[in-house]
Amino acid sequence: MYELIRVSENDYYIQSPAKIGLVKLNDKEVCLIDSGNDKDAGRKVRKILDENGWELKVIYNTHSNADHIGGNKYLQGQTGCRIYAPEIEGDFTRHPVLEPAFLYGGYPCKELRHKFLLAQESNAEYLTKEALPDGWESIPLPGHFFDMVGFRTRDDVVYLADCLSSRETLDKYRISFVYDVGAYIETLEMVKKMKAKLFIPAHAEPGEDMCQLAQYNIDKVMEIGEKILNICAVPRSFEEILQRLFTEYALVMNFEQYVLVGSTVRSYLSWLKDTGRLKAGFEQNRLLLEKAAD
Repeated sequence: MYELIRVSENDYYIQSPAKIGLVKLNDKEVCLIDSGNDKDAGRKVRKILDENGWELKVIYNTHSNADHIGGNKYLQGQTGCRIYAPEIEGDFTRHPVLEPAFLYGGYPCKELRHKFLLAQESNAEYLTKEALPDGWESIPLPGHFFDMVGFRTRDDVVYLADCLSSRETLDKYRISFVYDVGAYIETLEMVKKMKAKLFIPAHAEPGEDMCQLAQYNIDKVMEIGEKILNICAVPRSFEEILQRLFTEYALVMNFEQYVLVGSTVRSYLSWLKDTGRLKAGFEQNRLLLEKAAD
C-alpha cells in the first residue's frame, strides 16, 4: 500500500484505498490529484515526495469526500502548497462538516463525526481553467457527488475519481454511493466512449478501456432501481424501503451505512419519481412511495 507506480513520462499514481494521482510539472515540482483519507496518508505521501526530491506545488481535488481530501491539511501545512477544488466541492473542502451533515440531513451525531466522513478543513481555492497546468483538461463527472471532476494530463492519462467502482466492490457492497442517479448514468455513458492512453479510477484498476466496467456500473444502477420498484409494488415509507434493501442485499446496518446507503436510496427515489416510475403521497402524516402504473 502507498506504492508509487509510474504510468507515463510524467504521470504516476500512489496505490492507496483511493488512488492518489501524482504528476510531474517539471524536474523538481509535482502536483497531486487528491490526497488520501487522513493525516497518516498525508505523511506517507510526504515520504514519497522526500524520497524522490520532489516539491509539492499544488493539490487538485476531484471532489470533497473525506477519503479524497483527508491529507490536504497536513500536506498544505507541511509544504505550503495550493489546493484547488471544483465549485461546491470547494465549499465542502473548506467546511468539511457539510459532508456528514448533508448525508444525515441534520447535525451529525458523534458516530458520524470521524475521519471517514469528516476530514480536517483545508484552504481550497475554486478550480478554474487558469489554475490547471499547461496541457491539462478538467472533465466534469457529475453524479457520484455534486461537482466532481476528473483530469486529463498532457500525457493523455485520465484520472477518473469515483465515477467507477470495481466489479469486486460492487459485488461486495452492492449499493455504491450516488448523489444524482440520472447524472451518474450520463457520466458513465460518456466514460464508455472516452479514449485515452490510460484511465485511472480511484477505486478500480487502471486500464486503457473503461467501457465494460462502465456498463457493469450502469447495470448495477438499473438493478437497484428495479429492486426498489418491486419493493414499492405497495405503498412504502423510506424506512421500509431501506430496511428491505438492507435485508435483500444482506447489508449490516450501522450509523455510517445508514447515512451512506440511506442518502443513496433517497437519490434513487428522487430519480424514479422524477422519471415517472414512482408516485408519492402523504397518508397519516407519512410520505409513502408506490410504483406508478405502467
